[in-house]
Amino acid sequence: MIYDFGLILKELRKKKNLSQEQVAKRLNLTKASISGYENNIITPSIDTIRELAMLYNTTSDYLLGLDKKEFVVIDGLTPRQRDIIETLVLEFNAENNKK
Repeated sequence: MIYDFGLILKELRKKKNLSQEQVAKRLNLTKASISGYENNIITPSIDTIRELAMLYNTTSDYLLGLDKKEFVVIDGLTPRQRDIIETLVLEFNAENNKK
């Protein structure tokens, strides 16, 4: 069962400041389909799940609630930029582990 699927989709869409109409247009779907997915009324095809994951820069596992870890896509960053991000993540994790 896809328990949080609709909520996850809605949150990701809002984080990207997209309307349901904009998502539908990008994926060549109807607004009604996007609304149905977000309200857990209809289930998208595997291909649509893959396209949604690519649109929202996440994994299908995250969309389906199988993996609750969020991630940042670092494709296209320089090695120095990647090192900075890694340093920040390590610092935040160390700080959170102190609590």
